[in-house]
Amino acid sequence: MNQPSLSDPRTTKIALWGGIAFSLAFTALIWLAGERLNAIPLLPDQGALWYEWKLPPDAVTFWTRLSYWGLYALHQIAFWGLIYYAQTRVQKYAKGLHMVNLWALGLNALFIVLHFVQSHLWYDGLAQDTPVWSSQGSVILMLCAILLMENQRRGLFFGKKISFLKRAGSFARQYHGYLFAWAITYTFWFHPMVNTAGHLLGFLYTFFLMLQGSLFLTRVHVNKWWMLVQEVSVLFHGTMVALLQGSGIWTMFFFGFAGMFVITQMHGLGWSNRTRWGVGISYILAALVVYNFKGWEYLNEIIRIPVIEYLVMFVIAGLIALGIWIADRFKTKTISQETAPSD
Repeated sequence: MNQPSLSDPRTTKIALWGGIAFSLAFTALIWLAGERLNAIPLLPDQGALWYEWKLPPDAVTFWTRLSYWGLYALHQIAFWGLIYYAQTRVQKYAKGLHMVNLWALGLNALFIVLHFVQSHLWYDGLAQDTPVWSSQGSVILMLCAILLMENQRRGLFFGKKISFLKRAGSFARQYHGYLFAWAITYTFWFHPMVNTAGHLLGFLYTFFLMLQGSLFLTRVHVNKWWMLVQEVSVLFHGTMVALLQGSGIWTMFFFGFAGMFVITQMHGLGWSNRTRWGVGISYILAALVVYNFKGWEYLNEIIRIPVIEYLVMFVIAGLIALGIWIADRFKTKTISQETAPSD
């Protein structure tokens, strides 16, 4: 049987399903090997803003810090470099794979292995030197940028497109790769590869994001169902982590991210009005049942995540619009100076 060439559309399916299989297998490896890391003594939990999985300060050495900062920097710069190469040299979408996609897949697979080794030799990740909210915030920032990028395709509120976001959204679509590569790589190196259920789910989600980021300029990168997986996975991750920690705020994560699906995400799937109405009514009924038992005073939980995400999205759009306005003003001034008659 002839092997498909890179331009063959089958190569994207092979890369996608091969990447998913790799992600699942490596998550299983983290789980199997994690008992060794569980024996490392850590400081006790000190509250909501405390990240437990980092070495006590007196156990951190120069080599510990060099291991995670050095490998993170190499991974980050190399990932950005491949995105820049793809944008400046490749530029066009293809039905199959580009060679740069193979480089990106190989790069991320290499650093996944290196992070596993690094965790078992030195344990620590970026969490030792950075606040816990920074890892969560980087992913939220990415999700908010997706809202802006997808406004022109699926709308922002119940399929309604916000026209004044069009130019900022176009800018975000063109350059989002750099922001997303940072968010993914940063949160990946934030955590050691321990085998708690929350970490395992988080690493599996991060592996999927790396896979998506490696398939830039291919049709699968803009496949609506695969893109939906990237957005909706945070619903399951956030809810499961809260449940496993015995936290009563699992409802905030579930109904908050499910609300994002009802308000925005499902409107890009081509579903009929009847189907969308059915999903929306099911969401409302589920919320009424759950909060009838939990207590109506907690009902405001369901709007917290949507309010935060939409507000952050508008802030991102405003900053981009400001940058574009400044660039336009500078460009206009430069042109007028060049065309002005000399004395």
